[in-house]
Amino acid sequence: MKFVDAHIHLSDEEYANDIDEIIVEAKNSNVVALVSSSMDYETSIGSLKLAEQHHGMVYAALGIHPWNVNDLADDELQQTLELISGQRQNKALVAIGEIGLDHKYKKIWDKQLIVFNEILNLAEKLDLPVIIHSRGTTAKIVEMLPSYNLRKVLLQWFSNPISALAKVVEHGYYITEGPPTAYSNGIREVVRRIPLANLLTETDGPVHYWKLPFKGKRTTPAFIPTVVKAIAEIKNMDVADVAAQITKNFAEFFGVKLN
Repeated sequence: MKFVDAHIHLSDEEYANDIDEIIVEAKNSNVVALVSSSMDYETSIGSLKLAEQHHGMVYAALGIHPWNVNDLADDELQQTLELISGQRQNKALVAIGEIGLDHKYKKIWDKQLIVFNEILNLAEKLDLPVIIHSRGTTAKIVEMLPSYNLRKVLLQWFSNPISALAKVVEHGYYITEGPPTAYSNGIREVVRRIPLANLLTETDGPVHYWKLPFKGKRTTPAFIPTVVKAIAEIKNMDVADVAAQITKNFAEFFGVKLN
């Protein structure tokens, strides 16, 4: 069986000294590909470097996370947009992300909207998939996205509202789910309702999970087989069939050929 991690912040400083170990561990767990999502200009550069160093295993998504909008340097948005444009022909670049909106940061809501709109316009222009953060804003984002001509949309760690799933499927969007699939009733209900053809697996590392079987462990792509097993249980399917479909989804969404 082959597994994929569609969303991990591999260029986060928490992983900086352990990249080779994490890659080996991932390969030993039959994880054949992962996408290093970025938070800002610096981590976008880092994701590109990792993708080039681990060709065919690590791919890069470049962007500005809504959490980072308030701390942007004066020219950082423009620098990031230019970096993405300049790397468009680089096969290591497979998506724009992590971008989006977060209700927790209402004080910078207008700035979030400006940055999100600028980057979505670029995704439209460059015909690149987008990986979207939508905490507390999923319904709004699902309503606004059809006004952009986007090739592929991935709603990362989709949790609620479940009522938005119908539009997710209608528009051909994808969602990712990760370790909480093994223990969260809410996430398990989302997984039960979403067609497998619209689902990808993620870890969102270095986010830490405090429930078994992940409690006390550093988050790495080696968690993915456990996530796939949980999905198979929820959907009453064979684990190998679930793994095969999710791997196929990854290849189709990001436009890559997997080894």
